[in-house]
Amino acid sequence: MTPLPIDLNADLGEGFGRWTLTDDEQLLSVVTSANVACGFHAGDAATMRRVCALAAARGVRIGAQVSYRDLAGFGRRAMDVPAAELAAEVAYQIGALEVFARAAGSRVSYVKPHGALYNRVVRDADQAAAVVEGVLLADRTLPVLGLPGSRLHEAAEAAGLPVVTEAFGDRAYRADGSLLPRGQEGAVVTDPDEVVERSLALARSGVVTARCGSTVAVRARSLCLHGDTPGAVGLARRVRERLEASGVPVAAFA
Repeated sequence: MTPLPIDLNADLGEGFGRWTLTDDEQLLSVVTSANVACGFHAGDAATMRRVCALAAARGVRIGAQVSYRDLAGFGRRAMDVPAAELAAEVAYQIGALEVFARAAGSRVSYVKPHGALYNRVVRDADQAAAVVEGVLLADRTLPVLGLPGSRLHEAAEAAGLPVVTEAFGDRAYRADGSLLPRGQEGAVVTDPDEVVERSLALARSGVVTARCGSTVAVRARSLCLHGDTPGAVGLARRVRERLEASGVPVAAFA
């Protein structure tokens, strides 16, 4: 049986002013979807414009990576934001990116939360509902990319938004299918060979080995390749080559 297609996404545009973090141009030659920072955890207007232009030229789908307003903490610090404020800020970020996507001849094709917000909406129904409200304010047709079984996906489905499940080859999982928090030892898988094999298992079989050693079912349509790790471009290429050599079609979901 031919494996289902898998999308490869990466967090891009994660710089600010003269400071850069991700090799956007090289990663855009590998991935099929680009999660573009919208200025709240990283990114600025010039960076957003440049990444959208590069993505559009390569046929890579553009996604809005929305975050808590936390430039100093790279969006990874826990924050308590009132629901109405969070909804407005999510819509604001999507709208800002849409301007540059349209100017490049493309459009924002989906939304993905970043960092602390991503992890918060796995379990927090109120914050998840606020994110969904923000997406609805911006565009009632946008798919929401996130962790399978999350409160975010429950809220999105209830609101009639498409949902897209995501998995991580380089992040450690708990037995319940959630991600091990970055502050805990072993949260990030650093061995390149292990990342490649975990990515293949997720794409072909929908399973991953949790930190405790148990096998966890993670059915995902998109696989995240982090762009802010050492050797990210080379590792992303290895993952894509391994998938394609194993007969897994690589294609955008949007």
